[in-house]
Amino acid sequence: MHIENFKIFSDLVESQSFSRAAKLNGVTQSAVSQQLRAMEKHFAVLIVDRSQKQFRLTREGHKLYDSAKEILHRYDKLTSELQEMKKVISGTIHISTIYSIGLHELPPYITKFLKEYPSVNVRVEYRRSNLVYEDIIHNSVDLGLIAYPNKTRQLDVIPFLEDRLVLICNPDNPLSKKKTVTIEDLAGQNFIGFDQDIPTRKATDQMFRDHKVDAEPVMEFDNIETVKRAVEINAGISIVPSATVKQEVKQDLLKAIPIKGTNVVRPLAIIHRKGRVLTPAMKKFISTLTGKPYKDESETKEKASKPKADKKAKAAS
Repeated sequence: MHIENFKIFSDLVESQSFSRAAKLNGVTQSAVSQQLRAMEKHFAVLIVDRSQKQFRLTREGHKLYDSAKEILHRYDKLTSELQEMKKVISGTIHISTIYSIGLHELPPYITKFLKEYPSVNVRVEYRRSNLVYEDIIHNSVDLGLIAYPNKTRQLDVIPFLEDRLVLICNPDNPLSKKKTVTIEDLAGQNFIGFDQDIPTRKATDQMFRDHKVDAEPVMEFDNIETVKRAVEINAGISIVPSATVKQEVKQDLLKAIPIKGTNVVRPLAIIHRKGRVLTPAMKKFISTLTGKPYKDESETKEKASKPKADKKAKAAS
């Protein structure tokens, strides 16, 4: 058995999809099926219960999956530790990010990172928020960048930035003359919002509820660029992260007005799957985003537990 066999099998179990496991490993769907049959022949056990319509492991399959995850974790940890010993910062970092962060927050960080570590290849995919979480859970990518992070037992969440939300409007809109606005000032305005499942939309909806302002959107879009274009043609106003409109404000295409009297900070975070072994390059990238050295909590806990274990051993002797 090669390490690649365990990787493909692990991806198959977690995605419960032969096509997705094939895509994750750059092989054909047929190759994944062949790998599964080869493992069953090698261990002389049935791994997948083929009598079921849905993907389901046998008891032996569950045991093999648990062991495969342990083997992969140890292999990744060894690879990472050897790279750290050689002080090697190289490889590929695959990032999944929401549009607003990827297009407007991330570029200067990537530029800074690549100047310092030119041997690293950074690949960025722009995704809706729910798909970023899905990418991380399925191990399709290394790191995710999201706003208003959801904390779950499957994820490690690392805060790295807070952006302010601002009102944007066309320069001809009467609100453009104001230096600041309140949520109450927006009553009766045509509001252009994000789709309902986008975290920033949920945050703005909560603002309106807190201030008892009725602001049913006249238009809804799934990305920041389309929202800005609609406001530029004076179809309405919107609330967006301040970093996303710097260029349009500079060109006088939009007016960005601070909102007072409410919580208008949008938290941004890095996420990765809990227990995932991070390469030295990934740790350096996280440090570039946060501005401080990366600390692996799992390693800290492991080191902290060793003295206790040593004391128990001495006491027993």
